[in-house]
Amino acid sequence: MKEEKIIVPANGYLMLFLFLLLFFGSIVLFPITETGWPVIGIVFALVLAFGFLMVQPNGSRVLLLFGKYVGTVKKNGFYWVNPFYTKKKISLRASNFDSERLKVNDKLGNPIMISTILVWRVQDTYKAAFDVDNYENFVRVQTDAAVRKLASMYPYDNFADEGVDEDITLRSSVNEVSNALEKEIDERLSIAGIEVLEARIGYLAYAQEIANAMLKRQQATAIVAARHKIVEGAVSMVEMAIEQLSKKNVVDLDEERKAAMVSNLMVVLCGDKDASPVLNTGTLNH
Repeated sequence: MKEEKIIVPANGYLMLFLFLLLFFGSIVLFPITETGWPVIGIVFALVLAFGFLMVQPNGSRVLLLFGKYVGTVKKNGFYWVNPFYTKKKISLRASNFDSERLKVNDKLGNPIMISTILVWRVQDTYKAAFDVDNYENFVRVQTDAAVRKLASMYPYDNFADEGVDEDITLRSSVNEVSNALEKEIDERLSIAGIEVLEARIGYLAYAQEIANAMLKRQQATAIVAARHKIVEGAVSMVEMAIEQLSKKNVVDLDEERKAAMVSNLMVVLCGDKDASPVLNTGTLNH
């Protein structure tokens, strides 16, 4: 048998009543009769006691008879099975697994630190019990392997200035990366009968040896982007100022004076510090 088989054993309460009746009945008959039947009844009742089985909600018991798989009890309740069955307990509850922070290389070769949070549960008790040696350790090892593979498939971030412009990155494409990670882990754990409920990146950062350099790079990129916006806005403001002055005939500026005005306005608008105005009480040339 290579598949899970669901069985429902005998009612445990009925067998408990028969056990008590046989056990205490044999004790009562022991001093009355001179035969050995009461002793046999007591021994038989004690053997029956090993067959009682209790299954809690979201729990299961895998039953074996001298190494042969008999079936799995998933329905919660109080049951009685063959006393010679071996009963292996497997939980069907959802479990959390927070992996260790792994040091891996992304698609561009940058060392990063990454970890994942996995929510899983046993779906097929036969596979979990017999297809792998230890299904809980199997989950840990295969999850780490899937995270390493995922990290090597995508870059940490986009570097458009270096000609690297990816649609999916580890930092910005959270949903896409989580879906890819969940699919990868689910394929690996299916051999153990494990169902993946959720998988997502729990921690993501550059490795310590390049973290400072990457931080400076991000700061420089942000400064350049901000300067670009400032210059773009300043050019628009200077253009509007010259247009309004010419339109309303406030002052007649030749090309040289326009150039000087543009230069002064650009310095004022693009400077990091506030400009200090200088009042000119003479002419424009002095």
